[in-house]
Amino acid sequence: MRGACLCGAITFEVKGVPPEGALCHCGQCRKQSGHVWASSHVPDADLIIHGEPRWYRSSEKARRGFCPTCGAFLFWKHENDPHISFSLGALETPSGARLGRHIFTANKGDYYGIADGLPQS
Repeated sequence: MRGACLCGAITFEVKGVPPEGALCHCGQCRKQSGHVWASSHVPDADLIIHGEPRWYRSSEKARRGFCPTCGAFLFWKHENDPHISFSLGALETPSGARLGRHIFTANKGDYYGIADGLPQS
């Protein structure tokens, strides 16, 4: 799998096959992405990033990586986890990626429903 930001300044490669992705409905992801954030994750060593993303510490435990040129939200990293999440929306198609669940649905926006039948937490 390969992906890139909107302007192409940041590209990335995913080694191996990541697990099914998740749609995150938390307030931070909604505010940063403009809706929900679709991502999957791999071990840190399986994500090769080209370019220099800027990192924003969004909480005491996590940071978010984005392109400093176009602002595309590309990565999410918990400080105590040996995995890194990457944006499914930034992948070149066909990607072969699949969604498997919704997370933080108690914090979802009030302007939409979830009716795709995927598990919710």
